[in-house]
Amino acid sequence: MYALVGASGTGKSFQALRIARERGIDFIIDDGLLISKSKKIGGISAKREATRLTAVKRAIFHFDEDRNDMKQLIHRVSPDKLLIIGTSDRMVVQIADNLEIAPIDEIFHLEDMVSPEDIRKALLIRKTQGKHVIPLPTLELKKDFSGYFMDKLRIFVGRRGRHEEMTEKTIIRPTFSYIGKYSISPRALQQIMAFSLFNQPGVHQMNKGRVIEEGDMVVLVCDVTLYNLETLIEAGKKIQLKVKEDVENMTGLHVQRVEINITNIQVL
Repeated sequence: MYALVGASGTGKSFQALRIARERGIDFIIDDGLLISKSKKIGGISAKREATRLTAVKRAIFHFDEDRNDMKQLIHRVSPDKLLIIGTSDRMVVQIADNLEIAPIDEIFHLEDMVSPEDIRKALLIRKTQGKHVIPLPTLELKKDFSGYFMDKLRIFVGRRGRHEEMTEKTIIRPTFSYIGKYSISPRALQQIMAFSLFNQPGVHQMNKGRVIEEGDMVVLVCDVTLYNLETLIEAGKKIQLKVKEDVENMTGLHVQRVEINITNIQVL
């Protein structure tokens, strides 16, 4: 068990991959997520929360359902080594205790690894631009995040044999640190819905798409024409899952639900 501790905005996630590589650590817990080899294994990102208080609670697995799900996941994958990222010794110990994976064998402190000037620059970017870094590729993260995706960050992490190894992180602006506004037009969402259904098995065409706002989430309504290839209920379920996944992946929005209206049947 390892932990990396540093103040918010000082570059912990940036250093986590280097520590993991040097120590042979394949699993990282960061902001409510369990990550392995740049892929989300489970959990819910704390950076999707609307307030800092709920974000902290999510990060330390305060909520019973999150805590129990993560405990079961860790038991199932049974990692040999694990790195917890947090803002204080108390926080990482709390996470380890909540997940019943204590004690922590070694704690790294960011100020021992990074120059004061680099920390100052990182804090300035966080304060003035609201940027955060999560050690996941963008398409992995968009399934689980409601903020504004700003940029990708590719990082050279060393060589293995003759091959250079690169990893990808995502630079984001979480909902609770918005500076300015971020919006997607309903027309753009309708086009994404149509694109999602293009060449989908059993779908002839999308006749009409509508977007309904419900608080911070959206409801997507699709009127479709299907081929008479399979049962309508099964076809509708597949369409719902595909549209929800594609819209969330492409926009970072949270889709409350997808309503499918089968308005026509195209008989071959």
